[in-house]
Amino acid sequence: MELAKARKARIGPRPGGRILADALVAQGIDHVFEVPGESYLDVLDGLYSVRSKLQLITCRFEAGAVNMAEAFGKLTGRPAAAMVTRGPGACHGAIGVHIAMQDSTPLLLFIGQIPTDQTDREAFQEIDYRRMFGSVAKWVTQIDHAARIPEIVAHAVDVAISGRPGPVVIALPEDMQHQVAEVSDIGPAAIALPQPDEGALVRLSELLARAHKPLALLGGSRWSEAGRAAIRTFLTRHELPVTVGFRRQALYDGTADNFVGDLGVGSDPALVAKAKEADVLLAIGTRLGEATTQGYTLFQPTESVPVVHVYPDGSEIGRLFRPTLGIVSDLNAFAEAAAALEPPRIAWREWTHELRALREAGREVPDYPGLLNLGTVMRELETLLAPDAIMTTDAGNFATWAPRFINFGEQQRYIGPCNGAMGYAVPAAIGAKIAFPERMVVATVGDGGFLMTGQEIATAFHHGVAPIVLVFNNQMYGTIRMHQERHFPARVSGTALTNPDFARFIEAFGGHGEVVTETAGFAPAFRRAVESGRPAVIELVTDPEQITTRATISDLRKAAKAPKAAAKPRRQLVQSRAASKPRRAAAPSLATPAAGPISVPRE
Repeated sequence: MELAKARKARIGPRPGGRILADALVAQGIDHVFEVPGESYLDVLDGLYSVRSKLQLITCRFEAGAVNMAEAFGKLTGRPAAAMVTRGPGACHGAIGVHIAMQDSTPLLLFIGQIPTDQTDREAFQEIDYRRMFGSVAKWVTQIDHAARIPEIVAHAVDVAISGRPGPVVIALPEDMQHQVAEVSDIGPAAIALPQPDEGALVRLSELLARAHKPLALLGGSRWSEAGRAAIRTFLTRHELPVTVGFRRQALYDGTADNFVGDLGVGSDPALVAKAKEADVLLAIGTRLGEATTQGYTLFQPTESVPVVHVYPDGSEIGRLFRPTLGIVSDLNAFAEAAAALEPPRIAWREWTHELRALREAGREVPDYPGLLNLGTVMRELETLLAPDAIMTTDAGNFATWAPRFINFGEQQRYIGPCNGAMGYAVPAAIGAKIAFPERMVVATVGDGGFLMTGQEIATAFHHGVAPIVLVFNNQMYGTIRMHQERHFPARVSGTALTNPDFARFIEAFGGHGEVVTETAGFAPAFRRAVESGRPAVIELVTDPEQITTRATISDLRKAAKAPKAAAKPRRQLVQSRAASKPRRAAAPSLATPAAGPISVPRE
């Protein structure tokens, strides 16, 4: 009793803005990504008081701020906070919440809100955030009383990291922020994580003992280093072929002999065909969502093929595919328990070798048309990446080049938006570089996605971090153009782009810019970017005809049986330029209205 009184006396009365800042520190939140607004001035003042304990990252666009926080949480496993102003700021930031939800990433989003006495009057920038974010966040709430800030922030962190991790949205009315209250801070709670049932582990071993073509599929978030090591021990001891879900290359060592590729958008058709032959599927951490299951067609929602589904949230098990065995468990706890299992008689050794051989065969670079062979560029990039490099990706057809041709190593990380959101890669790279300033961070983005949030490169300069951005420029929204050519061949409508000089764009900030038009120019340009020590943009002028890693626009038109009268594409080759500060050459274009890459299916 006396101790409690002493603690309360030491804290003393504080305004809500300061209570919130202290609550974040008490919960171990050490980064806040924000675009300032008058709706939360008191919170900004509170954050000033804790500036030695918490780093405030000032961003240029709310979507960029929330994406930076999401990438921080994805890479560290613990939530960062994002702060945006009411109304338009919240709307801009909503995309990051959707990303965090579909990627199962812990995230806190704080939104300034109108004063409580103005509610339901359609006041300036008023929005009901419970309704707005109700379907894309784990929990949405509003703090109406300053005395409840520590309680609500503590619970928000618990919700964000527990079960299936995800985003929590908290509205902060202006009047609440300057209420004065006398309340104690609340630290993190010790939460017992769900452990795998021993009987379920026995059943798992029995299913594997009868298998001839098993397949492991990894997904999920908040994997610890110990958990990653343990799951690798389990999978290698059992010699199981391992795939990863859509944009989950960060979860397994791609150089391992039992890594066989990814299942998602742009997957190797040979792997997809083989996956359908599996007689046991071990799904660990993945929701078995649309992209990973090829539109829910890869596996049947029956018990014809035994599915073992391991997931930390029981409500997700059986939601999409009925498993033979469902195991509700923290993923790291399951990994450590599985690592101790004795392998049965392994009847699938040749099966694993066959799938690995398919993976390596798929990495052989075709003789693509044009001056810049992106397959070769990716294989060269694989050798140029630091052993612990982090690569972020946007959404779009260009994003299939790296997963096809690069085997990411044990300490490397590759992250992207599982919901196919454009504009993610540049902010995510900045968030990654802020989280791990000593590591190499490379962003890959299409010309469409770069001009959505590329201005966030200013945030990198402001906070002294130097990511390298590879811009794939084919002058079009490439994914949409691909679908367009499949359904309406040669009728190009609304997908062409006109772009600036991307090298000059970064130079205007004081960064390092390069334009690469030929394959041989990439490796030297990348080395110069690294050596510059500054934020860098390398523009890759790509052939718009090569619409995917496996198809050209001509291929798509032919498959769609385009009328003979349809215009045939003609490539205008780019003239090579001197390695020394070349002037911009016209990017290749098609005879039909221009083409260019994008970054994501906006469907």
